Amino acid sequence: MTALNTHTSQQQISPGRLEQMATRIAFFIAGFGIAAWAPLVPYAKARAGLDEGTLGLLLLCLGVGSILAMPIAGVLAGRFGCRRVMAAGSLLICLALPLLATVSTVPLLIAGLFMFGAGLGTVDSTVNLQAVIVERASGRPMMSGFHGLFSLGGIVGAAGVSAMLGLGLSPLGATLVVVALLVVALLKAAPHMLPYGSQSSGPAFAVPHGVVLFIGCLCFVVFLAEGAVLDWSAVFLSAERQVDAAYAGLGYAAFALTMTVGRLTGNTIVHKLGARRVIVMGGSVAAAGLLLATLAPAWEAALVGYALVGVGCSNIVPVLYTAVGKQTVMPEAIAVPAITTLGYAGILAGPALIGFIAHGSSLSIAFGLIAVMLIGVAASGKVLKV
Repeated sequence: MTALNTHTSQQQISPGRLEQMATRIAFFIAGFGIAAWAPLVPYAKARAGLDEGTLGLLLLCLGVGSILAMPIAGVLAGRFGCRRVMAAGSLLICLALPLLATVSTVPLLIAGLFMFGAGLGTVDSTVNLQAVIVERASGRPMMSGFHGLFSLGGIVGAAGVSAMLGLGLSPLGATLVVVALLVVALLKAAPHMLPYGSQSSGPAFAVPHGVVLFIGCLCFVVFLAEGAVLDWSAVFLSAERQVDAAYAGLGYAAFALTMTVGRLTGNTIVHKLGARRVIVMGGSVAAAGLLLATLAPAWEAALVGYALVGVGCSNIVPVLYTAVGKQTVMPEAIAVPAITTLGYAGILAGPALIGFIAHGSSLSIAFGLIAVMLIGVAASGKVLKV
């Protein structure tokens, strides 16, 4: 009874500026943590003696760990609070990164990737739940800015680790620096993370339904488009537009840059345009950008197209998270992890789905189908209550 009363009293705390700042730091931690792994992948591949196919299968362990952890994190956050669950997920990341920087056997690599994925999924699910509660308490658009800090953390994490490795620091040394920075950021954010996870009551687990399932499907499409640019833009530029392999990554760079800028300025954009117009215009711009990148014969036009995809997609998902905070079909402690899981499924399914379609037809047709799906997202803005 005492524990129940304590939990109830914690729920009366109204999030303010300190909680908003903690949420921003937490999103930065999430982006920084996942991006720090990217420059380490070639080193892990070489140490374990893996070919590309085997590495691809092993990397699925990261995604599986994330997807399994997300709904569990929502339940735990609802019971024990965002603060404790966020801290636990961050510590999993801090334990997994040095392991991934040193292991040379497949079983240990599998364990490290699963642990890393579980930590990322826990953090991602929890910070989005906190963001929904904090934004609702503020009464103004904040979600795009939160997600912008995730994107900024990703840029800093990837660039920082790459720079350390380029200067001669070992993978272990680089990850220890990352861990130290993550711990400092966590200590700064944790005191003002919410001691509760949801102000709604409901079952521990529930299959997403109604508007939550609809929002989750929209997240799936947007994340699918993001995953398409991440995993296939370089292949497309190299194979279809004869861009040198050393520069084929410019497509994703253009996308990531406009995505980050769009999210960092997104709160103002959402305030001026309104959530519904952000979805309609964002989906339309993203679809047009993907079609431009696919159909225009010049590689320069493709770069512009990928940049437009970043602009269009940048604020759709944040607006959808805001919509989840307004619905009453499911408690947010269940709904937020549900749409996060569906979104990540889009990123995981994206490479395989596009590859399957491209094998049967062409990469251009695969991109074209995703553009059609983005048009569907734009159309949903006319009917979705946001």
